[in-house]
Amino acid sequence: MQNSQQSPPADDPHAVLAELNSRLDRLVEDAGPDSWTLDTPARGWDVGMQIAHLAWTDEVSLAAVEDPDAFAAVVEQAMADPTGFVDAGAAEIASARRDEVLPRWRSAREQLGRALAEVDPGEKIPWFGPPMRARSMATARVMETWAHGTDVADALGIRVDSDPAFVAALPHVARIGYRTRGFAYSMNGLEPPSSEVRVELTGPDGAVHEFGPEDADERVTGPLLDFCLLVTQRVHREDTALEATGEDAAGWLRIAQAFAGMPGGGREKGARA
Repeated sequence: MQNSQQSPPADDPHAVLAELNSRLDRLVEDAGPDSWTLDTPARGWDVGMQIAHLAWTDEVSLAAVEDPDAFAAVVEQAMADPTGFVDAGAAEIASARRDEVLPRWRSAREQLGRALAEVDPGEKIPWFGPPMRARSMATARVMETWAHGTDVADALGIRVDSDPAFVAALPHVARIGYRTRGFAYSMNGLEPPSSEVRVELTGPDGAVHEFGPEDADERVTGPLLDFCLLVTQRVHREDTALEATGEDAAGWLRIAQAFAGMPGGGREKGARA
């Protein structure tokens, strides 16, 4: 599929999120109603479930911004069923018709975008993990929208590896992937190592994105896309061109997750050619 869209401002997660949402919406809309029940690479999730999940998470994010008491009630429900809560919320929305789910997603994401833009930059917004500022929450929404959007595109037979809206999201996904290193250990019941890791990733345009101390002995290098796919658990570790120097760096890549919640099962080797 050809597209002539221009990339959104690279450093602004709010603009990147808005453009990514718009692009994913066009992909789903252009694919038509018959694509709604196509299976995606996520086991048991079709296109409709993926969009319903984004709608649910955008609605919950909006509650966190505008109604902390309502969000606290959501957290209580999550604590009662940490492994199935999110899927249940998405499934409830997905049970509706396509022409009901799409408008619900559009409304939720647009309301969230406006709400985040109005939050004081220094204010902390409650979340399932540590509280976040508005910019960080927008970055988290970029990460999740990119990950689920990639699943949808794969189901539709469309590669978005060079799509401007999806490419613009990559540095933001990588940033949150790096920052959640300690969280990934904690979610797997492991003690995070004290070592620092230097991450150097090359984007599709040849630009290098760097995270961590330059003098760190532990290092991760390779394609920016591969790192983003790995930290969102959209690719098997052995299907990436990432190189890890040091035991801690290698160990991190085996459990990396940029998303909140329980560790996922990841993808089987060779699942994404």
